[in-house]
Amino acid sequence: MDAGGNARPPILVWVLAAAFLLLVASLLIGSFSKPEFPPYELGLHADSTYTLDASRGDTWHWWRDLGFRRNHVITAPGAGAIDLGAVSFDSMSQVPADGYVETTFGADTTNAGIGKWYDYSMWSHLLTSRHHVYAVRTASGEFATLEILAYYCREVGAACYTVRVKKMRPRHVASGDA
Repeated sequence: MDAGGNARPPILVWVLAAAFLLLVASLLIGSFSKPEFPPYELGLHADSTYTLDASRGDTWHWWRDLGFRRNHVITAPGAGAIDLGAVSFDSMSQVPADGYVETTFGADTTNAGIGKWYDYSMWSHLLTSRHHVYAVRTASGEFATLEILAYYCREVGAACYTVRVKKMRPRHVASGDA
């Protein structure tokens, strides 16, 4: 109590109030800041890199047995994918022959083999690639690796994927290996 007999809030209340104000300020600053979009242009680039516009929320953008819509990536019917993790794209020379997850079509169309390919930042409200490499088996039985490089570009803004794809050979397990 102070000299007048009034109770003062404890110091913990002041610390929590200050922390709350800092959190609100940082969220506001993050939401008003403009991100620096990568300089990718729509279309095919050198080294099997491709940028495509998947910003329409009501339409899948199909490219090489892969479907893109906003932040979702799926495979075509009969195709499948496997998340190989955070491995070097350039180091891949073969992919598994089996274990590909097909897309589940319906009210919530998803492919668990690709799943959540991104990280979301509460501070900037941006999606960034986890830089995982995905093995893809096409509907015709061909194999490839896929890496999502970016989700933004200057021309489109959000849902402007830049990906790179490389044809692969499947790795078969020898009969003596188990």
